[in-house]
Amino acid sequence: MNALDEVVESFSRLPGIGKKSASRIANSLLKADKAFLQRFAQQLSTLQERIKPCSICGSWTEIDPCPICSNPMRDKSLLCVVEQAQDVQTIESVHEFSGLFHVLGGVISPLDGIGPEQLRIASLIQRVKNDNVREVIIATNPTVDGDTTALYIQHALSEYNCKISRLASGIPVGGDLEYADKLTLARSFQGRTSL
Repeated sequence: MNALDEVVESFSRLPGIGKKSASRIANSLLKADKAFLQRFAQQLSTLQERIKPCSICGSWTEIDPCPICSNPMRDKSLLCVVEQAQDVQTIESVHEFSGLFHVLGGVISPLDGIGPEQLRIASLIQRVKNDNVREVIIATNPTVDGDTTALYIQHALSEYNCKISRLASGIPVGGDLEYADKLTLARSFQGRTSL
């Protein structure tokens, strides 16, 4: 295996990139100027050192707390619960939500050995308990595991005085927030329902 094949193989391991796309990317990099390649390599090599989870919400950030958590204009009484950090960026791109976020770090999945204790559910409960949250919007993906996680969170928060809602079914069952178009996501927020 030559160097080009190795790069194609590495790129094809990324989500959403098949062998053809990986080959196009690798060939494009061969044609790029050397300064760009060096800058790109440096950015990749320091990515995990520079970007960390926010100590409050769990979203990716260079500054802790993240710009969303530290923004005084955000509605601190609204809390949107998502599965992964990239879901925060997806929801933010719609400009429909002005509250804060809480990233679980996954979903409850007994078949994969992931229970509530492996997720950031305890810290979610603490935030609801301590931060005067009036509504928790559960934005887990509409999958079996996402629904299970939503039901677990609903039950865990039932003793606290806050409204619990779930995104409306504008997102297709089995789909991911990451791949939802902006209109569908916006309508999902507008039509969310109480649990």
